[in-house]
Amino acid sequence: MFRRILVANRGEIAQRIIRACRELNIETVAVYSQADADSLHLRMADETICIGPAASGASYLDIPSIISAAEIADVEAIHPGYGFLAENAHFAEVCRSCKIEFIGPDSKTIEDLGNKARAREMAIAAKVPVVPGSDGPVRDEATAAKVAQEIGYPVMIKASSGGGGRGMRVASNEPSLLHGMRAAQAEAKAAFGDDTVYLEKFVEKGRHVEIQILGDRHGNVIHLGERDCSVQRRHQKLIEESPSPILSPKQRKEMCAAAVRLAKSSNYHNAGTVEFLVDGDGHFYFIEVNARIQVEHTVTELVTGVDLIQEQLRVASGETLRYRQKDIQVRGHAIECRINAEDPAMDFQPQPGLITSFVPPGGPAVRIDSHCYSGYRIPPNYDSMIGKLLVHRPTREEAIRTMMRALDEFVIEGPKTTIPLQREVLEQGEFQKAEHDTKFLERFLSAAAPRASGPSAGVAEPRA
Repeated sequence: MFRRILVANRGEIAQRIIRACRELNIETVAVYSQADADSLHLRMADETICIGPAASGASYLDIPSIISAAEIADVEAIHPGYGFLAENAHFAEVCRSCKIEFIGPDSKTIEDLGNKARAREMAIAAKVPVVPGSDGPVRDEATAAKVAQEIGYPVMIKASSGGGGRGMRVASNEPSLLHGMRAAQAEAKAAFGDDTVYLEKFVEKGRHVEIQILGDRHGNVIHLGERDCSVQRRHQKLIEESPSPILSPKQRKEMCAAAVRLAKSSNYHNAGTVEFLVDGDGHFYFIEVNARIQVEHTVTELVTGVDLIQEQLRVASGETLRYRQKDIQVRGHAIECRINAEDPAMDFQPQPGLITSFVPPGGPAVRIDSHCYSGYRIPPNYDSMIGKLLVHRPTREEAIRTMMRALDEFVIEGPKTTIPLQREVLEQGEFQKAEHDTKFLERFLSAAAPRASGPSAGVAEPRA
């Protein structure tokens, strides 16, 4: 096991990694930007090193600065968390060339699976169902129009590189295809330095279901069940749950087997997620692989009892998986709400600034992962997530009730947040009956003005 690692991230995931390391008696070095000098995770680390100004490109994305900090601090490994450099194949290669272990898959795996067009090819080779689409990248508009005509509208234009919903457009006819293709290419070029796109049939009324996988360097791969992430806006997840309320035992078995098959065929090790779309007829289709720990890994931890961050550390240090597939049992139902400093009434505009009061909920079955506190100032430079609120109960119905109670208790004063909106979503019959799909939130927001504005002050916040 490692003696000392560097955490190359910020916020709640940095805090989560440090907690896992403490339980394994691993020393931690936290790097931070000048904007994060008062972040809570810095108080927990054994050592802290400032790596630059607020801008991500000059701090958390600055590979030379991070490697220099790692060498100065004499660490054996770097945990990238999620976002930033977590799926950067070059960073993984630089780490290992400097004799520093990268806590994640190897660089070739990251590169192959990080390119969505290449990952699609790998899925086909592993006999994993894929959405009908183009045979590789689409280079010009004439080819795009021809492919779209063959597979039928609506179609999804997707950037081959990157993620997070960027470089993606839905087209319902040829004019919108050509316009969307140009927009997707420009966005992908700006975000990822690669304007390559491909086309897929757009699955209407689809559910977003993903499988958590875990592999070691000795060829062992297991799955830890699935998460349903269908409550999302612009491909950004807002509420996640496990297990998925729509899968039959047969569907669950087939999807999990497909995820493991793809992971083994790509020589995958460490934690990762294989994402699928499930259509109204119950057919599932491969979307992509996230070759890193996910924000919502905590949902899986609650229902399986497996500490995924600790397992990442063990696998990266060369240990064999401690679990066999038969050891993984899903118990109860977990729900997670991503609490963001955003104003849904203003198209989810970020709300940086001072948190004047922060009182998290408690009680049985409630978990909160957050780096925030009363007096913390949310910087405008990064992701707007304040934290993750989770509940774990024996049934989905009980989990929904507990989450509603926890959201009512959660007090965040200062910035506007997504808490009132999430409370409303949980009240909707479509969600409670598990009849929602990935477009549910868009329909809900367009049907009535969201009431998620104003400070989140628990039960004092009107939901009318």
